Amino acid sequence: MTIGTRRSVARTISIAALTLLLAWIVGGQALLGRIDPALALPILALAMLLLAVWQRGEETASRRFNALAVLALLLGAQALLGVALAGSAGWLQLALVGVSGAVAAWVADRLMQRRWRVRWLPWFAGLVLVTGWFAAGHMLLAALYRPALAAAGTPAATMLTGLPLRWSGSGDIAAIISSGAEDDPALVRLEALGPVALVDSLVEQVSPPGGTLLIAHPRALAPQELVAIDAFVRGGGKAVLLADALSGWPARHPLGDPRNPPVTSLLTPLLDHWGVALGSAPTDDNAVSAIAIDGAWLRLSSAGAFERLPPRCRIFADRRVARCPIGAGEAWLVGDADLLFAPLWSPLVPGAHHLRRADTIEWLAARLWPGAGVAPLQPLWIRARAN
Repeated sequence: MTIGTRRSVARTISIAALTLLLAWIVGGQALLGRIDPALALPILALAMLLLAVWQRGEETASRRFNALAVLALLLGAQALLGVALAGSAGWLQLALVGVSGAVAAWVADRLMQRRWRVRWLPWFAGLVLVTGWFAAGHMLLAALYRPALAAAGTPAATMLTGLPLRWSGSGDIAAIISSGAEDDPALVRLEALGPVALVDSLVEQVSPPGGTLLIAHPRALAPQELVAIDAFVRGGGKAVLLADALSGWPARHPLGDPRNPPVTSLLTPLLDHWGVALGSAPTDDNAVSAIAIDGAWLRLSSAGAFERLPPRCRIFADRRVARCPIGAGEAWLVGDADLLFAPLWSPLVPGAHHLRRADTIEWLAARLWPGAGVAPLQPLWIRARAN
């Protein structure tokens, strides 16, 4: 192997390793607990520009071979990491990175091989390429990770909750009037994906035919409301129940104020009727854990486990989540209401769906509205983080 060949190999390996490192740190893989190959896309132009600078003056065939070698090493390493850490290579994401990397390599090579009359122009053009590619890459990923909306005409999901999701900013009426409702991010995101009817009682405001119930840690329900929920589900309806043994939702009012969310679940009569018993919360307060449910990842805080469930229930995450047939319908049971708390799931940058910390809202949307919550690209969560 000649010295030139050794330098070429070392250069190729260095660029591929640098791209992997940038994807891990700058791309957000380490921070988000994900190994998505697509998170390397925004920094591909920088890597390929460095390669093009190193290869100025070399033969065209050599430059092309080295660019392809960098991409092959990058894609191979990402595939191995994906299989080892997430159980999936993410083939669609790898294909996207491969095509985008080839385009970035071609553009960077054209910039560096062109003869510029002004010496600083190639560096300015390189800066424009890197910054423009970075911004465009994140915009593309945000679109590809954006979950689908509920179809037009889909019945509203009827939501009953004791959590401060509406008018969450302040308890002062004057402040609400002056600054607006300031709804909680969880309610804002759900309403952006599909129709939501937030009600105070289910006695007269029952879910429409084909609709879904979302019962999120409500205050004490009247017997008529419990009967209405049971009748709706047994009649063929679908429901998602968040029953928290010890809520960690921040209280906006003094301790004991009835306007605060319930400390513990008040759904025990309904759960008993269904043959379900929710155990106590873990002793380690505010312990956050990530769980996997059919490929979706949720982050829970001090979630309780269901100690008793009907035999036909499907159990997830050490009995902290269950899917149970009830009569002709079904109910998803989650032993935690804090999963709606925005810091557990919201993206690092508002609106950047590809930088989300969990699939909470997307998972809920898929349960509430058929076809909603699904995106062309899905995060590849590192399994070791689910503990």
